[in-house]
Amino acid sequence: MLPSMFLPVPCSPVSGGPPDVGKMLGGEEKEEDPDAAKKEEERQEALRQQEEERKAKYAKMEAERESMRQGIRDKYGLKKREEAEAEAAAAAEEPAAGSLTRPKKAVPAGCGDEEEEESIMDQVMKYLPGPLQDMLKK
Repeated sequence: MLPSMFLPVPCSPVSGGPPDVGKMLGGEEKEEDPDAAKKEEERQEALRQQEEERKAKYAKMEAERESMRQGIRDKYGLKKREEAEAEAAAAAEEPAAGSLTRPKKAVPAGCGDEEEEESIMDQVMKYLPGPLQDMLKK
């Protein structure tokens, strides 16, 4: 007697191959459920409802957070981030309203002041010998 692995596979009379080949090739289609459209519509409605519940939950949580933030702002005298940014933008635009170029930056102390440079030169002249002072003054 031969082992079962050497026995021939029964063939289906239609395809000439093993019986499940037709299913693999898509020959047999499953029957459509008459309520499939209704079930799909119910599933979509359930998904929409879950999404609305999720959005409502997070909107409620955000409202609670915002009330806490407002309490902190009131307690410490802070402004909302949007208000502070709007005021900063307005302040930046105000000086440049009539100008086509950007505003000049403030010059730090000790950089570029003519009076200060002269005083530095006078201080240096004190330490130079007389002939050099005369040369530099000319």
